[in-house]
Amino acid sequence: MKLHRFYPIFENAEWLGRALPLGVKFVQLRVKNQPSDIVLAQVRAAKSLCDAHGAQLVVNDHWQEAIKVGCDWVHLGQEDLVLADISAIRAAGIRIGISTHDYVELDRAMALDPDYVALGPIYPTILKKMKWHQQGLEKLTEWKLLIGNIPLVAIGGMTVERAADAFSAGADCVSAVTDITLNDDPDARIRHWLEQVE
Repeated sequence: MKLHRFYPIFENAEWLGRALPLGVKFVQLRVKNQPSDIVLAQVRAAKSLCDAHGAQLVVNDHWQEAIKVGCDWVHLGQEDLVLADISAIRAAGIRIGISTHDYVELDRAMALDPDYVALGPIYPTILKKMKWHQQGLEKLTEWKLLIGNIPLVAIGGMTVERAADAFSAGADCVSAVTDITLNDDPDARIRHWLEQVE
């Protein structure tokens, strides 16, 4: 299976409403610290936007809402794997991406037959505090050798300028967050990503 090479992550459906008309085709909704009714409303809105623009939606963590709304994908962090009902997710026809940071986590992910594996942070990131230091490009190459044909997503401190090196190192897809959301002109930055990566 092949992923789109550009994979932005946004915290609400409003951002998707801005990005999808520009040509984004694979996008994650990562809603944090919100009550379940807000999460469900955000997932519904995001799915409607993705359907209207021929894009695939990845729902971070909230697998029950993804099932209710009929989403294409869920992304699970290692902590979320403990509580997630993988069988129910699969039965709903939803594909699964899994975050990894070390060999133990990669083994756990591979045992679940993931549809993609994410490795990060490749570069230092300001998005959230993590116990892992930057993984570096060399680890991307190592991960790709270990996972074979499963798509590999590079995340963490990614910019348009760093994307080519990530692809050369073995990434199939590059995920960006703050390079877009903290940019002075997010729309122009998204266009630049699409021109350079897709």
